[in-house]
This record gives sequence, structure tokens and C-alpha cells, in this order.
Amino acid sequence: MELENLIISDQDYLRLSKLGNHGLLADELSRAAVLPANQMPLNVVRMGSHVTYLDEGNGVSRNIELVFPEDADFKNGKISVLSPVGTALLGLKTGQTIDWSFPNDPHRRLKVVSINND
Repeated sequence: MELENLIISDQDYLRLSKLGNHGLLADELSRAAVLPANQMPLNVVRMGSHVTYLDEGNGVSRNIELVFPEDADFKNGKISVLSPVGTALLGLKTGQTIDWSFPNDPHRRLKVVSINND
């Protein structure tokens, strides 16, 4: 699995770290650069981001909102940070790609196409 640099706001880090030890998320948090929320670049996927990403393996593009588990609603594109896609995208910048393992498809390459953090 290719490791990309990732950035997380201090506010997101505090709330995410309270979710407990959720394997891949815990790994991501352990290697993240943590910045004050007011210093977060606009082109970084964070909690509440609306993200367009491309699955480079199958060419499918999706628009999602990254949310905390209690707000997840797959039908409406609200993807939990604890899902494989949510964990993979957290902290990436526009244009970054990540190779990620999924339960039924061991290796997928996801690319962040655009981010809206309004």
C-alpha cells in the first residue's frame, strides 16, 4: 500500500481519536500531520468535505461527503470516515492518489479530483 502524506485538523483529530482503535483509521491518524483548523489548506479532504474522487481501476467517479459514522447515509452520498473509502480519502489533497485495500477488491487506486470545504 502506497502511503501518501496527509493532513488533519486538530479538531478532526481530537474527535476521530475518540472513535477508538479502528484499525486503518488509527494507522492514518498516527501518520498524519495535525494542523490548527484555521491553518488547514482548502484543498485537503477533512470531515464535512464534499469530494469527487476517481477509482482509477474502473474509471468510475463519485461525489461524496465525508462524515462521522452517526451521519453516514450511503444513498445520499454521505460516507463514513470508518468506511474503506472514507479512511482512504481523509487528509489527501486535490490531485493526490492512494493505493488502498478493500474487503472484496484488495487493491484499488483512488484519486482526489476535487474538494469543496464550504
